[in-house]
Amino acid sequence: MRGLGPVRKRGLVATVPQSGASAASPGKEPRTARGRETLRKLLDAAAKEFGELGFHAASISGITRRAGTALGSFYTYFDSKEAIFSALVKDMSQAVASAAAAAIPEGISGVAREREALTAFLSFARAHKEIYRIIDEAEFADPDSYRAHYEGAAARIAARLDASVSEGRIAPGDNEVRAWAIMGMNVFLGLRYGVWDDSRPADEITAAVEALLREGIAAR
Repeated sequence: MRGLGPVRKRGLVATVPQSGASAASPGKEPRTARGRETLRKLLDAAAKEFGELGFHAASISGITRRAGTALGSFYTYFDSKEAIFSALVKDMSQAVASAAAAAIPEGISGVAREREALTAFLSFARAHKEIYRIIDEAEFADPDSYRAHYEGAAARIAARLDASVSEGRIAPGDNEVRAWAIMGMNVFLGLRYGVWDDSRPADEITAAVEALLREGIAAR
């Protein structure tokens, strides 16, 4: 995944947690720093393998070859190809959440907070373009992880909106519906301006979205 580490935002680097310790199959969590490093290598290698080849063509041997680890190391931490794929989807979801949280300045709220979250997501999508193929394949390869990914993202957005309402920064409304609408918008903006073509300045895109959230699109 080119490492789920630094995510750039306006010249700064927000560090995404990379331990991956909770990603191992049950009972196979690493107990040492070296073990956590090996697990991280396997997850990053899996992102490249699944991202380039897709779930069905990807292989455990391909993952270990990319990671530079022995085949036995894979089974030290994962039970199967399906297990590491599920772990990878969860790992990516956590990385996206961490990137957004790290990029939002303290004290910011309302529409401005949603703009900063979108800025962080665009930066993440541009740095980790493989996330789209992997998450899309999860719909069929691991439907539970696919649904959990989007439900988790929507829940985080709804929580931000709830807080903004309580702070008087946005108008009251159905924040669950709003959250899914904002998430859907962000996902396709990331696809269009992060994966397909990342040449347009992110600030132009997020400014247009901020205006949409503040003013709507109805004629005045």
